[in-house]
Amino acid sequence: MKVFCSLLFLFFFSFSAAYAKSPVHVESVQADFIQEKNLPILARPLFSTGRFLFQAADSLRWEYFSPLPSVLLMDHGQVRKFVKNNDVFTEEQGMGLDAMQVVLQEITGWLDGEITDTATFHAERRDEKTIVLTPKKPAFAKIISRIVLIVVDESGLMESVTIHEGENSFTRMVFTNSVLNTTIPAARFTTP
Repeated sequence: MKVFCSLLFLFFFSFSAAYAKSPVHVESVQADFIQEKNLPILARPLFSTGRFLFQAADSLRWEYFSPLPSVLLMDHGQVRKFVKNNDVFTEEQGMGLDAMQVVLQEITGWLDGEITDTATFHAERRDEKTIVLTPKKPAFAKIISRIVLIVVDESGLMESVTIHEGENSFTRMVFTNSVLNTTIPAARFTTP
């Protein structure tokens, strides 16, 4: 699920940057996040915290600090996932990582362009800060009914993303301390 959320966030950031009033050329993004997961079977929401880093054209670091420390790294299209156990990061192998590589190819084009709809989502600007994405395909709509993006300002930086997965299920990611277009050391994308 964390790989899926990483894919979605990268998609949403690039989508919102391209959907901004004056599209911004994105070289890098850094942001802290709090992720809230709400499901009917949970007595209370699950919370995760972490940091997101992106460097154009194809480097990504999606790091969870709590409750389970883990890092998803992508450098020049190669995706690796690490989980921390006993203060040591161990690389995991698994499905879902290849999907990140495919989606990234599409995303890098969006970061420089002005778009409205995509092949997957219909986009509707509700107001100056709110973009609502609805799936075009009924099969996908059974998984995600809608996504609400709140942007900070014309820069396209994300304030929050809420992914509605059903009537009473949603995942909300709130971003703080966002920084656009600063230099990020290359090692941040290669080592946990």
